[in-house]
Amino acid sequence: MRKIINSTSVSLDGIIDNPGRWSLPYFGDDSAAYATELNVASDALLMGRRTYEGFAASWPNMEETEGEFAVRMNAMPKYVVSTTLEKAEWNNTTIIRDNVVEAVTRLKAEPGNTILLYGFGPLSYTLLDHGLLDEVHFWIHPVLLGAEHRPEGAGDVLLRQGARANLELVKTTVLASGVVVATYRPATG
Repeated sequence: MRKIINSTSVSLDGIIDNPGRWSLPYFGDDSAAYATELNVASDALLMGRRTYEGFAASWPNMEETEGEFAVRMNAMPKYVVSTTLEKAEWNNTTIIRDNVVEAVTRLKAEPGNTILLYGFGPLSYTLLDHGLLDEVHFWIHPVLLGAEHRPEGAGDVLLRQGARANLELVKTTVLASGVVVATYRPATG
């Protein structure tokens, strides 16, 4: 059975919204190597609508600047979970509109490598609740963003009211920039 691995950038105060605006100063050679390792071990992407829309708007235009990483992102099969997305324009994208748990369970049962999930929102919580998320890599950035970066209604913060998941730390990686990648698995028992 394939694994689903989540990779999410987060500030010290829990902001995950639009990491391209605040995480790039912390991205160096070791960050690129870590991200590439996750990318190369995967052969499919899974994402929620908001992450999909951001990625679909940027990755197709990044092959010249980001090289092979962008080529892989664009070529890889992509699955977006959304009840509102009308059409998926990014090549190789399938929209999962309903029966998310069943669809993702089938996807995990197919032959292949890791399925990579970027961003931590409702989809990630659903997968955790149903035992479908195997590992989470939180890229904890040494930055406090404050209230001005908190989205309206605090929707894009890591910790949501009412959400609960027990995780066990399996590895930490400290990058030269001060970013700590904390790798967790759902706790058993």
